[in-house]
Amino acid sequence: MNRFSALLLFILLPYFCLGQIALHDTIPRVAPISYEIEGNQVRYGAKMPPLNQIAGAPKAFYSYYWEFGDGYYSFKEKPTHSYKKSGNYQVKLWATNNYDNGKPPASRPKSVTIPNELDEASLDNNITTFPEEEDLLLKRNREPIPDQEMVFITSYKNNNNYTSSGKLYLFYNDRQFKNDNFIIEDTRLHYGERITPLDAISTNLETNDDHTLLASNSGYSAYNKTLFVQDTTKRKNLPLTLEESKALYRSYQIIEFDNMQPGEERNIFRTLRTTPEMIKDTSAIVTLRSVYVPDNNYDNHTVKDTEMEIVTSHDPNKMSSNGWLMNYRLVCFKRLKFKVRFQNNGEGPANTIRLEVDTPEMFDKSTLQIDNIYPECPICPKERKVNYSCLDTILKKDKIIFTFNRIYLPGSEQKNVSEIDSTKGFVKYSMKFGRNFHKKKTKSRTAIYFDKNEPIITNYATTRFIPGISIGAKAGYITVPELDNQREYFVGATLSPFKSYRGYYQAELMFSTSSYDETRNFETRSINPAGAVDLIRFSETNQFTNISVYAVPASYRYNFSNFLAMGAGVQLKLDLTSKNDQETTGEGFTIFENGNQITPNPDLDSFNIAEIDDSFTNLQTGVFIGMNLGTVRIGPSVGVRYVYNFNEPNSQIQFYGIWKF
Repeated sequence: MNRFSALLLFILLPYFCLGQIALHDTIPRVAPISYEIEGNQVRYGAKMPPLNQIAGAPKAFYSYYWEFGDGYYSFKEKPTHSYKKSGNYQVKLWATNNYDNGKPPASRPKSVTIPNELDEASLDNNITTFPEEEDLLLKRNREPIPDQEMVFITSYKNNNNYTSSGKLYLFYNDRQFKNDNFIIEDTRLHYGERITPLDAISTNLETNDDHTLLASNSGYSAYNKTLFVQDTTKRKNLPLTLEESKALYRSYQIIEFDNMQPGEERNIFRTLRTTPEMIKDTSAIVTLRSVYVPDNNYDNHTVKDTEMEIVTSHDPNKMSSNGWLMNYRLVCFKRLKFKVRFQNNGEGPANTIRLEVDTPEMFDKSTLQIDNIYPECPICPKERKVNYSCLDTILKKDKIIFTFNRIYLPGSEQKNVSEIDSTKGFVKYSMKFGRNFHKKKTKSRTAIYFDKNEPIITNYATTRFIPGISIGAKAGYITVPELDNQREYFVGATLSPFKSYRGYYQAELMFSTSSYDETRNFETRSINPAGAVDLIRFSETNQFTNISVYAVPASYRYNFSNFLAMGAGVQLKLDLTSKNDQETTGEGFTIFENGNQITPNPDLDSFNIAEIDDSFTNLQTGVFIGMNLGTVRIGPSVGVRYVYNFNEPNSQIQFYGIWKF
């Protein structure tokens, strides 16, 4: 190899390698489905691609969600499913890559044909277990990531002792977000349900609190005939719930179902595509609302809201808050909600879990309220030690420490643990803001300790405030040292963000009335017929009265404290009207003998009066610097400002008072 070839190879080698890496990164990961059939029972699995471990995170792993094509599902890695009927079924898998840098692997749907021979003894499918008195359960396969899809599972049950027909509503896309968060890509129905047009939200009949005969809305004869009392813990004013939900959400879907037998359980599957415009604050919380009307004849219904944290990667250990964007004027009346969730990824159970949550000083920790926890256990008493499972809470200056004592949380790598949700836990709590807290962004994160292991550090949960609008009333006095007998007063308004903490921009518009005097002396010379020189000395007195507009298109201000602020910016001035009362006195002289003799000449004396009006004149541009003292963030303050104009008169000093609302 000659020197030129070696040099060329040296230059091109890095680009070749980068191209190979880029090509490798763009190849999508796939997880092909495999299966084995024995009669009507099928064992499923998938060949998973290698994981791209996130540096510093716990060991990466996959979690699984299967749909079997007949209305049933599983979260197991290798599930076994028994089909009730022969036929062809489309099986789907969604795998989620936890603690992994790449995108979730894709799996093509698999067509599975079940033969005619049915093994009745094997029909022990994974039916959803509803807690007592529950009739609506909501699950999802993963948290939402912008521009990815997730599956939302709605399980509903007929707890009545008669066959019924009803509706299911799904409300989504919170109005508090500017853009839509979700698009329903697919809705999979397996029990003859049907999607109803969106304009079909209507009022139903009254609640059924009486012991009456029950009639179906589908033409069937009256059902009996036995006495019953509907669940009084559910909501009963359906029109109010629907109107409230439409006020909170921009989008909704309605599904009707018929002929649901007593005790029957059904599942609805929706694929939701999270939009690229979804808020990308990884501490924000979005919600979905589900409304279940088990019987169209009555307004009795169940309402459940599902909270989901927006994430950028699938990490089971996470902190979130609903304070992603708040109105500062109203937060003093609000409890800010937080959620810390965790997962034991060990090979054995955890008995003590400690959550050390960074808590900014702007929150009043004495208002801490624990809203929900898992594993469920009572709050530890403060005055004594106990030997049962409980949650201990310790408040420190800059953090809150939650400790689960004497619990059992299995590990995801533990033998015989197949339900991944059993390895997860959370703490939901809320607090109020303290007194005189500042309008500034906060960041909180949690250190999670499983027994005596090293801590896992979560993402930051942030709180932000919308800028808001503060309108200020401003009035003051302006002095211009270069002008005689000058007086100027102004009134105006300011526009700025509401009660900014440190730096912010402010615009101003002011109108003023001013007056000042200006004296000008000059002379003229001419030669008369006698050859002498006529000299006229003029004294001109101008009295100006102006109405002007001042504009500060942008100024930057900085609050050093609640009582001191400084600012600088650009000021524009234009005289809307300018009136000049002008008096000119001329005194005449004649100069003889080559300028050696000056003699008064009354014939040349003059006196003139004029009134001059102009509009939109005297445009001035300048820069200023100033300071304020008082309640500078909101309320009254006084200030002084020095303005330097680029054309004369150059110097201007403003004294003013301002009240911001």
